Amino acid sequence: MNISNLVRSATLAVVLSATATMTSAKAADLVDTTVSAGNFSTLVAALKAADLVTTLKGKGPFTVFAPTDDAFKKLPAGELHNLLKPENKSKLAKILTYHVIGKKVMAADLAGKMLEEKTVEGGKLKIEAKGMSVKVDNATVETADVMAGNGVIHVIDTVLMPK
Repeated sequence: MNISNLVRSATLAVVLSATATMTSAKAADLVDTTVSAGNFSTLVAALKAADLVTTLKGKGPFTVFAPTDDAFKKLPAGELHNLLKPENKSKLAKILTYHVIGKKVMAADLAGKMLEEKTVEGGKLKIEAKGMSVKVDNATVETADVMAGNGVIHVIDTVLMPK
C-alpha cells in the first residue's frame, strides 16, 4: 500500500469514527437545553421545586412554552417566592405543566392558525399565529423551535396561568 492510499484510508477511518460518534451522541433533553440557554434559571429552579425535572427529561415528545427569567419577574411581588415553598408544590406543578403539551408542535404547524391544545395539566392553551407573531394565551412567543432531544421549546415572555 502506498503512502497516499494509507493517508486516504486513515482519513476515511477518522471521518467514519467521527460520524459514528456524532450519530450516537444523544441530543440534550428539554431540561438540559433550558439550563444551557442561560435565561431560564427561574424556570429550572421551579421545575426542581415541583419535582418535574425527571418528567421533562423523559421520552416525550413534549412542547414546552418556556417563560424566561424576565417573564417570571412580571409576576406580582412575592408570588414566585410563595410558589417555590414546599407547601405549594402541587400548585407550582399545576402552573408548570400548563406550559407543556404532550406532543411536538413546531412553529410551522401553527402558521396562520388559531387553535386550542390540551396541556399536560389538563387545561387548554389558546394559540394564535398571525403573520410573524404567535400568542399563547396572553404570552408572546419570542423565539420558536428551540430543538431538544425529546421535544421543542418555544420561548415566551409571560408566565401562563391555568384557568
